[in-house]
Amino acid sequence: MREGIHPEYGPVVFRDRAARHAFLTRSTMTSEKTVEWTDGRTYPVVDVEISNVSHPFYTGTARVLDTAGRVERFERRYGKRGGA
Repeated sequence: MREGIHPEYGPVVFRDRAARHAFLTRSTMTSEKTVEWTDGRTYPVVDVEISNVSHPFYTGTARVLDTAGRVERFERRYGKRGGA
């Protein structure tokens, strides 16, 4: 790797604001805010709006849309479109 062209890679705490969950990982992201982690060290913290803890796909609360019913309702309401 060439020197001086890559961002610094180090430990960062990502904090999910929606679920009040935090996890420590390594990243190139930086932040002026810091937080004291459970190991007693201080790390930069990045606040995120959503993570695997609060995202509906990962939590199993995702809703399945009835797309076939929606298409049929649209066709009933506005009529079928004439094909070529």
